[in-house]
Amino acid sequence: MSSEIQVTFDAADPRALSTFWRDVLGYVHPPPPGDPLPEGADPLAAWDAFLAGIGVPEGERNARSAIEDPAGRGPRLFFQRVPEGKTTKNRVHLDVRAAPGLRGAERMAALEAECARLVALGAVRVRRDEPEPPMSAGFIVMTDPEGNEFCLD
Repeated sequence: MSSEIQVTFDAADPRALSTFWRDVLGYVHPPPPGDPLPEGADPLAAWDAFLAGIGVPEGERNARSAIEDPAGRGPRLFFQRVPEGKTTKNRVHLDVRAAPGLRGAERMAALEAECARLVALGAVRVRRDEPEPPMSAGFIVMTDPEGNEFCLD
């Protein structure tokens, strides 16, 4: 038997960080409980209305956010507001599998294309590690808008 996991991010701005990762991974913001969204409806606007309706003060409505894989394969990502900023390197990070099965120049070109897309979303490129067979096929280290390290792999 396996267990489901959720990956939790501490964040200064949970909504903005969840939106960044939504766009990186092709995930979605789920609707509020008991509120099926009509086609094309904005789930974040639905959350604002839901939270207002249950009396959550406006200043607390960005305390948490979550995104989910619409195909149900990947883990749910949860974002929670914390008062302190990031101070050191992550001990755990995500690898975004942007070039599965590719090797050599073709792989690195695919990673570079994805890197450019993510930089446009707000990521920061840190460095490129060249392929070193047989142990490494090459990757690009990046940070999300709040400085959390991740790799394009």
